[in-house]
Amino acid sequence: MIVSKSYRWNDTCARLALCALIAGSASPALADGMLDTLQVHGFLSQALVITDENDFFGPSSDGGSVKFTEIGANASFRPHQDVLVAAQVLSRRAGGDGSDAQPVLDYGVIDYQMISDQHRSLGFQVGRFKNPFGFYNQTRDVAFTRPSILLPQSIYFDRTRSLGLAADGVSLYAEERLPAGTLRFQAGIGTPQTDNDLEQQLAPTDQERSVDGRTSYIGQLLYEHEGGNIVAALSAASVKARFDSPPEALGTGEFRFRPWILSLQYNEELWSLTAEYALRSSSLTGLNAFNFDITGESWYVQYTRRFHDDWQWLVRYDSLTNNRDDRSGKAFEAIGAGPAHSQFADDITLGLQWTVHPQVLLAAEYHHVDGTGWLPLQDNPDPRETSRRWNMLLFQLSLRF
Repeated sequence: MIVSKSYRWNDTCARLALCALIAGSASPALADGMLDTLQVHGFLSQALVITDENDFFGPSSDGGSVKFTEIGANASFRPHQDVLVAAQVLSRRAGGDGSDAQPVLDYGVIDYQMISDQHRSLGFQVGRFKNPFGFYNQTRDVAFTRPSILLPQSIYFDRTRSLGLAADGVSLYAEERLPAGTLRFQAGIGTPQTDNDLEQQLAPTDQERSVDGRTSYIGQLLYEHEGGNIVAALSAASVKARFDSPPEALGTGEFRFRPWILSLQYNEELWSLTAEYALRSSSLTGLNAFNFDITGESWYVQYTRRFHDDWQWLVRYDSLTNNRDDRSGKAFEAIGAGPAHSQFADDITLGLQWTVHPQVLLAAEYHHVDGTGWLPLQDNPDPRETSRRWNMLLFQLSLRF
C-alpha cells in the first residue's frame, strides 16, 4: 500500500502553517491549485484494558488501565499531478510513565510517480516511510483499519513496535494491473526507528544503554485476485541496529532481525479468513554477555464475520514461539534467564466491533493467553512474577474526522 490513506489533522495552527508554506513558495495560481488538493484528517482512540493476572499497557490487573491512547493527525497535498507530499504526526500512550505519548513523526514522504496509466504505476518515496510487511503494518495505528483492538501480537509486536514501524530513507513501488488481478511490489532502504521499547527489550531498564538503527532493507510482493477476493503477500526484511552500553556493563554489539512473512486472505461479501506465518531470525553479537542467535516462529488464523451492515465479530488463534529449538522455554529457564512461559504465547481472541457512525467505532474483545512471550517489559519488569495463564478484556472508543 502506497500512502493510500490520509488521516486527519485537526490542528488549526499546523494547517495554517502548511497553507502559508505553500502560498509563500509558489505563485498565487499554483498555490491555489495545491490548496485544492489539500486533505486534512485525524483520528483518536481510547481503550480500557482489564487483566486478571500480569499487566498490559499500564496497571491493568489493578482495576483496569486507561493508558492506551492513540491520537493521529495528517495532512497531504499535491504540488504537481505526479507528486504527493504527505505527513502524519502520532501521539501514542501504551502504558509506562506516559513519556511515549510525546507526538512524533509517524511518516513524512515526498512521493513521485513516474508512470501512472491504466496498466501500471511506478514511483518512489523519500523521507520516513511506513514499512511494508504483513497486511496491517502500514495502517496499524488507525483503529478503523484494524480487525481488532489488538493486532495479532505474534506478528505485529507492540512491545518492540518501533523497529518494524517505519524507516528513514527511500522506498520504490510498482503496481501492475493484470487481467485477473493486481500485482504490487514495494522495497525500501533506510534507517529503522529504535525507540525505548527496543532498548528495554534488549537490556534491563536499570542499565545505561542505547540502540541506534543502521542501514536496513525491506520488501514486499503482494497480489490481489479479482478485486481482493484472494490476497497473498510475501514480506522480508534485514534490519540492523547498534547496541551501546558502558564497557564494564554489556559493551557494544550488533543486533540483527531478519523476518519472512507469508500472508494469505480469502474474502467473501460477509466474511473473511486471514492467516499469516512468520519465521523471525534475530541475533545480538559482540557483547560481554547476553548474546543470542535464535529463530522464532509466529502464526495466526483469523475469521471475521460481518452482519447488520455495521457489525463485525472475530475469532482468532495466535501463536508465538521465541525459539524454535526451545519451544517450551525449558532450556531458557534452566540457564536462569527467566521463566519458561516468557518464551511463548498462545492467544485465543474473541472480538466485536460496531460502527455506530462512519466516524465512530466501538469495539470490545476478550483474550485467553497461555504464555507471556509478548507482554511489555515496561509493565512487567520482573518476568519471574508473571503468571503463565491469564485473561484480558479490552474496550475501545475510536473517532475519525
